[in-house]
Amino acid sequence: MCKVMIIDDERAIRNLLKITLEKENSELIVVGEAASGIEAINTIDNYKPDVAFVDIRMPFMDGIEFSKLAIKRYPRLKIIILTAFNDFEYARKCVGIGVFEYLLKPISREEIHETLTRVIDQIKSEQPDREEEIVQDDSNHTILQIKEYINNNFQDAEINLTSIAQQFGFNSSYLSRVFKLKTGIGLIEYLTQCRMEKAIICAQKGVLMYVTAKEVGIPDPNYFGKCFKKYTGLVYSEYINKTGETKD
Repeated sequence: MCKVMIIDDERAIRNLLKITLEKENSELIVVGEAASGIEAINTIDNYKPDVAFVDIRMPFMDGIEFSKLAIKRYPRLKIIILTAFNDFEYARKCVGIGVFEYLLKPISREEIHETLTRVIDQIKSEQPDREEEIVQDDSNHTILQIKEYINNNFQDAEINLTSIAQQFGFNSSYLSRVFKLKTGIGLIEYLTQCRMEKAIICAQKGVLMYVTAKEVGIPDPNYFGKCFKKYTGLVYSEYINKTGETKD
């Protein structure tokens, strides 16, 4: 999934562009917006976009200045400058900063389609290199981020390998391999471990199984029961009884 950030000081344009982009390509999702270059540079770390649509004329920090800073921080970021006719030559003079494309307002649907096709193709072609990066210097930091994300979100029943991979911009099978290589445990196994450790705490308090199952993100009591027994060696009710006997 290609993550996009839209940076424009006009809300109407941001909304229209978001609708157009997500309709145009199912491989694309708008993850963040900003109304100025300053807001964007302060929030881009939260979104980690693959592509940024940036208006050239914005208050406080224009699109060119933002692009220089953003590309320095994220060399693989694909920036598409949105420019009015009067600014077009000015924008073209800044081609050396590494902007992917310049689009002249008003932008036609054909231009958006063609640009998106090219940018997504380029991102896909760079994916092997992107994946190699995770096993170099940045790998430990990335894995720590993923573990923290799981620790904070395991109670969500919708979280899984695919959603986590999309969140961090990786292929799911690749992320699974690297996570196990770096941690010695599979990603799904780690997710289950987080859920079961929380379940044990609930069992020690005597919480009913179906309540605990929902609490840890496994709303199906039967499946939860299987996971709990595999992890602890005891069925849930036996664990509660054992805990009660220990306390006595």
